[in-house]
Amino acid sequence: GSREGAAGAWLRTPLAPGEVITAQSGAFERDPQESSTTDEELSRAGSPGSRGGGSTTADYGEKRLPQALIIGVKKGGTRALLEAIRAHPDVRAVGTEPHFFDRNYEKGLEWYRNVMPKTLDGQITMEKTPSYFVTNEAPRRIHSMAKDTKLIVVVRNPVTRAISDYTQTLSKKPEIPTFEVLAFKNRTLGLIDASWSAIRIGIYALHLENWLQYFPLSQILFVSGERLITDPAGEMAKVQDFLGLKRIVTEKHFYFNKTKGFPCLKKPEDSSAPRCLGKSKGRTHPQIDPDVIHRLRKFYKPFNVMFYQMTGQDFQWEQEESDK
Repeated sequence: GSREGAAGAWLRTPLAPGEVITAQSGAFERDPQESSTTDEELSRAGSPGSRGGGSTTADYGEKRLPQALIIGVKKGGTRALLEAIRAHPDVRAVGTEPHFFDRNYEKGLEWYRNVMPKTLDGQITMEKTPSYFVTNEAPRRIHSMAKDTKLIVVVRNPVTRAISDYTQTLSKKPEIPTFEVLAFKNRTLGLIDASWSAIRIGIYALHLENWLQYFPLSQILFVSGERLITDPAGEMAKVQDFLGLKRIVTEKHFYFNKTKGFPCLKKPEDSSAPRCLGKSKGRTHPQIDPDVIHRLRKFYKPFNVMFYQMTGQDFQWEQEESDK
């Protein structure tokens, strides 16, 4: 339709299954904390007594397929969102990423169900795997499991998301080329390399097209990764409303950690320490040439505008950048 002109090239070169999350040129690997979940970890995640929310239902209830999924995006704030929503007594979630709809689908729905924590009637089962959003088969597969599944996507300014993605890889592979080298097909001509996953994941309009073939917009909630930091309680109110939950996770659940530069959950009653995200979160980004940032903003702008039109939400990423 009307969007074909701007996104057509991307839509005609779809990703191969799992392309975004597998190694490219031998330089990139999965983030152990976020992605490479083993079967052993998954079976532990579903076992009684594992931290899948409150401890009260550990030995009660039954394992159910999830009614809601956090499907993306990588480095957008999905772990922060998962930890915050798990503070709700009516939510039980797997801490590890099952990667069912992209990497483990052949294991079948019973395997997937078994990974889930037990729930009581009225509780919601959830999981998060950020690579689902960029996996071509995921929408169809999720739809065939349950067409009324609620989907949550945490999005963040694609430029800062790409730099964060690169920073994560750099921490594991210090020998990789610079961000500037990887971001361009031709630096002199200013041609951005959109096949590099760090860049491609941020073309949200492209990926969303795929989901809208199977799910109405009303079943997808877009959470602002930026507001999750500046106003976590406000974003969590939207999430709880979307899931049909009472607003229990509020301002009193958060405090701002000055060292990390983002909010942390205050300690739950039954635990001795506040829950802050691990050391792999909030890493210092490398200095990137301002000209590269400028070119990336220009590259993403039409896709951002298209994404705002598709979702009916203005995330103000351009505004945010003009303020800097």
